[in-house]
Amino acid sequence: MIITAFYAGLLALWFVLLSALVIQRRRSGSISLGDGGDASLQRRIRGHANFAEYVPLALLLMALLEMGRTSIYVLHVLGILLLVGRLLHGYALSFTDKFFLGRTLGAALTFTVLVIAGILCVWQGFRGMTLTM
Repeated sequence: MIITAFYAGLLALWFVLLSALVIQRRRSGSISLGDGGDASLQRRIRGHANFAEYVPLALLLMALLEMGRTSIYVLHVLGILLLVGRLLHGYALSFTDKFFLGRTLGAALTFTVLVIAGILCVWQGFRGMTLTM
């Protein structure tokens, strides 16, 4: 699972940065819980949370595909799309107020990865079941 590990590592570093941005804003605004009505903190929280909601499933699907010996090229395409999508989305929410294209494109790339990886996992599972019958 070398390919998935590579993208998981890069994404983990981005997640830590998104986390640090939330912490930094909480400290500067003296907000210990929730968003305190701070729009900037709310955006950072959503950028961080959105990452946490989608990336684990995408990486799990990639890992399953890698264990099933899916082409390294397919895995790299999925990994690159996921990484770029999460960078765009996280940047749009956590660093800017009006980068709507980044948010939209980032979400679209993430959903593309989930759909393609999901279909490939179903196909891989179906193939495996028919071979064992």
